[in-house]
Amino acid sequence: MPSDVTGSLVYDTRSAEFSFQPGPVFTNLLLADEINRTPPKTQSSLLEAMEERQVTVDGTPRPLPDPFLVAATQNPVEYEGTYPLPEAQLDRFLLKLTIPLPSRQDEIDVLTRHAEGFNPRDLHAAGVRPVAGPADLEAARVAVAKTTISPEITAYVVDICRATRESPSLTLGVSPRGATALLATARAWAWLTGRDYVIPDDVKALALPALRHRVQLRPEAEMEGVTADSVINAILAHVPVPR
Repeated sequence: MPSDVTGSLVYDTRSAEFSFQPGPVFTNLLLADEINRTPPKTQSSLLEAMEERQVTVDGTPRPLPDPFLVAATQNPVEYEGTYPLPEAQLDRFLLKLTIPLPSRQDEIDVLTRHAEGFNPRDLHAAGVRPVAGPADLEAARVAVAKTTISPEITAYVVDICRATRESPSLTLGVSPRGATALLATARAWAWLTGRDYVIPDDVKALALPALRHRVQLRPEAEMEGVTADSVINAILAHVPVPR
């Protein structure tokens, strides 16, 4: 139920009043494991949280902690018991990363560690350590905002996104929200690589993860083996690069 995510009002018999009990969405990092196994109504409860950074319960908006972000995993849609995510929700995810199956040697290493008693739930033993806190993320935001974006780069991002709307292989192209996401992630990528300005290679580097979940293929294109990644790569090869 949506209230399982956002929280709900609970009647307190001692005070004879309703009090708000926050749900798991009130956190800095919300991990939604196998998000497409949840019914559409529950999925939609995240729309306001992801866009407005707040949830409204019983008519009262309640702000979420800052920073707030959602990381989700998704099963292939052909798996039984899964629901397709609505376009409005997909568009609110900044990036989509695809994780391939491990190589043969990597898989052998995984099984060997498990056979030797490795517990994946023991994060400390697995070597997982915090590397940044809220203050570090806020400092990074400020630094990224100072990264220069030339008008030519902005136009390049717009041309790429507009080309998806004209592609004969797609029924749905990238929205203006998606163009904003591509520009923002390219800007962050430039800062992470040690530059204070964005170049076309930054846009190309983030085009697939920032756009692949924002487009929809035509059924006939899917039957021919066309993928969202192949369409975006073709567009990147076709759209003129600013110099």
